[in-house]
Amino acid sequence: MGRLVAVIDDDESVRRSFGRLLRAADFQPVGYASAEAYLDDPAHAAVDCLVLDVQLGGMSGLELNDRIVSAGRTTPVIFVTAHDESELRARAFATGCAGYFLKSDPGAAVLDAIREATNELAP
Repeated sequence: MGRLVAVIDDDESVRRSFGRLLRAADFQPVGYASAEAYLDDPAHAAVDCLVLDVQLGGMSGLELNDRIVSAGRTTPVIFVTAHDESELRARAFATGCAGYFLKSDPGAAVLDAIREATNELAP
């Protein structure tokens, strides 16, 4: 298996879908139902990339990203959302995210962004 990609989304079906997509592309996915669950996992520091829902229950994806950046970590973040809003998109890009996608966007586009962010070559 390839690089470790955390999928943080409060929708289990989204986590499962991304997990299948990532495994098919030789990534190693690990799913978290919340930002807090991600932070509570001691292995979270080993993650090579985050696929992060913008709007989570509890701490939002943007808040988690702010926390990661404040801690000095440079883990690439790919934001996904079901509700695109220009203000949220601008805030996400202002943090230097590696991508911002609607959940309805093609999986291939998200994979391309993950590959680019982790310097993985497409098969």
